[in-house]
Amino acid sequence: QISPNNWIPKTIKKRVCSTFVEDSVSNGALCQCGAARNDHASVALGDYFSTAIVNHWESVQHSSEQPTDAFGEVQFAGASKRTSHFLRLSWSTEPSLVYNILTTHWGLPAPNLVVSVVGGNSRTQIKTWVREILRQGLVKASQSTGAWILTTGLRERLGRCVGQAVRDHAAAASSVSLNKVVALGIAPWGVVEKREQLVNPQGSFPVRYYVQNISRESCSLDNNYQAFLLVDDGSVGRRGGEMGFRARLEEYISHQRTGIWGSGSIDIPVVCMLISGDADMLKRMDLSLKNSIPWLVLAGSGGLADFLSDVLENLSSAPAVPSSGEGNSEAGPSVDLKDRVAERFKKHFPSEIQTDKLVEQVSAEAFTLEELEERFSVQRALVEASPYSDELKLAVTWNRVDIAKSELFNSDIQWKYEDLEDSMTDALINDKPQFVRLFAENGLNIVDYLNYGRLESLYRSVPDGTLLYQLLQHCLEERLGNMASAQPSSEQQGLSSKVAADNNESRPRRKFTLFERATKILHGGSKYHQQRCPHPWASLFLWAVLQNRNIFSSCYRSDENRSFSLLIRKSHFWGHSTCLQMGVSADARLFFSNDGVQSLLSQIWWGDMKRNTEIWKLLLAFFCPILFTCLSVFIIFDIGVPQRPTQSPFIVSRWRQFWFAPVTSFLGNVLMYFLFLLLFAYVLLVDFKPPPPSGPAATECVLYFWVFTLVCEEIRQTLFLGTTWTQSFRLYIQDVWNKCDLTAISLFIVGLICRMFHRSHEFGRDVLCLDYMVFTLRLIHIFAIHKQLGPKLIIVGNMMKDVFFFLFFLGVWILAYGVANQALIYTYDPNPNRIFLRVFYMPYLHIFGYGSSIEEEMDDNVTLIESGEEPCKNQESNWLVVILLVVYLLVTNILLINLVIAMFSYTFSEVQEHSDTYWKFQRYNLIVEYHSRPSLAPPFIILSHIKVFIKRIIHKVPSVKIHHFVLDLEPKAANRLSTWETIQKEDFLTARNKIQKSSDSERLKRMSAKVDDVLKRLTESKEFEHRLQAQVKQKHFSEALTLSFNTL
Repeated sequence: QISPNNWIPKTIKKRVCSTFVEDSVSNGALCQCGAARNDHASVALGDYFSTAIVNHWESVQHSSEQPTDAFGEVQFAGASKRTSHFLRLSWSTEPSLVYNILTTHWGLPAPNLVVSVVGGNSRTQIKTWVREILRQGLVKASQSTGAWILTTGLRERLGRCVGQAVRDHAAAASSVSLNKVVALGIAPWGVVEKREQLVNPQGSFPVRYYVQNISRESCSLDNNYQAFLLVDDGSVGRRGGEMGFRARLEEYISHQRTGIWGSGSIDIPVVCMLISGDADMLKRMDLSLKNSIPWLVLAGSGGLADFLSDVLENLSSAPAVPSSGEGNSEAGPSVDLKDRVAERFKKHFPSEIQTDKLVEQVSAEAFTLEELEERFSVQRALVEASPYSDELKLAVTWNRVDIAKSELFNSDIQWKYEDLEDSMTDALINDKPQFVRLFAENGLNIVDYLNYGRLESLYRSVPDGTLLYQLLQHCLEERLGNMASAQPSSEQQGLSSKVAADNNESRPRRKFTLFERATKILHGGSKYHQQRCPHPWASLFLWAVLQNRNIFSSCYRSDENRSFSLLIRKSHFWGHSTCLQMGVSADARLFFSNDGVQSLLSQIWWGDMKRNTEIWKLLLAFFCPILFTCLSVFIIFDIGVPQRPTQSPFIVSRWRQFWFAPVTSFLGNVLMYFLFLLLFAYVLLVDFKPPPPSGPAATECVLYFWVFTLVCEEIRQTLFLGTTWTQSFRLYIQDVWNKCDLTAISLFIVGLICRMFHRSHEFGRDVLCLDYMVFTLRLIHIFAIHKQLGPKLIIVGNMMKDVFFFLFFLGVWILAYGVANQALIYTYDPNPNRIFLRVFYMPYLHIFGYGSSIEEEMDDNVTLIESGEEPCKNQESNWLVVILLVVYLLVTNILLINLVIAMFSYTFSEVQEHSDTYWKFQRYNLIVEYHSRPSLAPPFIILSHIKVFIKRIIHKVPSVKIHHFVLDLEPKAANRLSTWETIQKEDFLTARNKIQKSSDSERLKRMSAKVDDVLKRLTESKEFEHRLQAQVKQKHFSEALTLSFNTL
């Protein structure tokens, strides 16, 4: 990805005043843009003739665009360490580009609702009850719907109130709810206080923003906002320059789709909320109303909000008298309407000077509202077939299943399949199972809904970077390869050239994903998209499980044995794999941390023995078979547990159960591995004989046979992993410890071959010494079974990655210092050994406080130096050598060492926080490994290999242990298990609904719904009363006219 330092200044522009228009009030010291004469460039001051004829400064004509110089992240001094994004941009910037920066590059979640809060009165404070509405209503609604709140983002008036409300909810809400509320500030750049701190042409990541007296209201940025768009129109200290851009951004967002990657079934709702406000806010309203953006006016908040509510209320209660004298039907506001508006405007804004223009604008807007109300009945007839579809889509988008049940699925509306189709897809992709169940119960036939084309769209919504996405990508690559060999590649070439053209742009663009390329290439063969899936619920279940959506905990609490069967049952719909195998492939650590999964693993690990058996008892039974009879009855095995029926004697069956348990195999392998390391060490230190015929010794021959049995075991593991040799080796090499085994065995073979010859005898011994280190490090694997030591293996592995980065930085400094130090001390020395020693080895020793230990006679004769003598040191540059040494030790011993310590601390804290989850996932891999191993450990494992070869290959006797992890049920048993699983799913959903309904938030929602219903009925009664009053007035008017007519 291209760095934002490169493409943002090339793409995003700022505005600079290019023409000095004198402000008459300041006697020529200021420009009408608000900046002083000295702050303008010479170009802006040079054209005196053009300046003389200009009366009013306009941003479009008198400012020019230049690359932006303020972008990046801002950190507020005295606040938390959380940073916010900011960007200075011109008012003419395209909204699509800004929205892409917000969602893609800044990582803000796409909104399901946008509430643009405008208003605020410079002469009065925000009322207390308005603050409560913002705190309890607006932010709470945004939290539940995943909305964006747009304000100025400044610490004044409405921006400050909204910021405080977001802060209060952030302190009380959970991390999941916190991510759903996005407060976005859109402010004019020239008004922001201390904006010079944000200026950096290279970008600030982050910049420290400091403003004094942050307790009072000011035009500084508010630290409670996630992002700031600082709109620049070239002016300084002038408000309103951001209104046009803000209106265009709201219009653009209103045409985008909701859901993940725009997968929703409805456009993002955008609503403007007016609180108080000056008369100049009418221009802002006019911009949004032209774009069909609805407005919510908060009556009683003062200012413009009270004026508009007064005008609209009187317009609805009293009909306007049309103007006389003109018989044409030209639409326009009546004279009586203008008079009433002017009367109320003077009442609410007595100090306003330019009343005529504002009254004309308000009258036109009020007339437009009346005209829209008259046309609403005609438009309603056009959507009479599905009047509630938009409401349903909004309910799904905001995840308000309670509103959908009470208002939309209350038996008053007959829903059709076409009405629920898009909403069903939206609910599936965005993980809203309650809506899925609601739609299935109210008219949506899943057989008609799920075809192959829609199933592909569901898989296409898988997030990038997940293992499932990689698996699908691999399958598509194979399929595209087959299609490319059978079809012309013109489409592929055109598509690749288009992608290459996109990559050559100066700023990053959206690249074609693999799914889009597949859609284009396979477009001709997509007739199967309309075919129905034969098993729709099973297909949706697999799709949900692969995205880690399951209810296994409820099944385990109901029936332990049946839940175990669910884990190890073969799925014929997914390549005969089990849930455990799919969980391992998907790296689903949370799934393996489930109590039911761990209980199954413990049962397999211990077999029929007690799970709380101490290790010393197992070791005693392991080394003293004579005492096994007593131990098996009273200590190891659980007498109260019924045993499986067997034809073998009691002691023989106990003996088999003891040795077949994975825990016994694990202990045997650990003990024998220690003996192997002791034998290996003895051979290297004491009994390593010369090459044949003098050697090798008997102990060394035993070592060779021991390693041979290890090789046989690794071959056995490889053969049982896959169906083909290639697949088996690929699966084998994926495990880290298998790579370690392969390295150790390869080194041992190389050392064994080399030690058999006189010429390479010492080299072979050196290789075997290194091989001993690899075999010893392999012993770390046994710690995975320990709850405290197991996560430490993950920590060590992650720290090794940190070490590589540290060594890279360290190597750069050693090379820089070593070469400079060698060149300064010795003017000429062609000896490569001494050069390597002084350039790399000596600087490395300097880190630990060691100096040069070479004390030899030195000479400055070139001939002697070339013959191998030590050259003389150059004393003239000692002062520079000392300075370089100080700088080198400062960077390496203080900066780099503390850097690697900080990296280690971060890695440790990250893994330690989820140590239990990591350990349980590691435990599964270890149990599977030792469950598949033979009972005997190397070197006696060769007997088990011979037995397995005779039983499996010659006599074709199937394995019994394989059923512990893979269970193939009969059709009837499988149907009963599926039925039980379905019942558990229903019980789980019912229990979750009960818990949700009994929660405080849900009760508050129901109470709020009831209050809203009461208010709705009161509003309807009030409107009915107004209509009755209007009819009474009309009746009195008609009676008066009749009386006058009769009198005349």
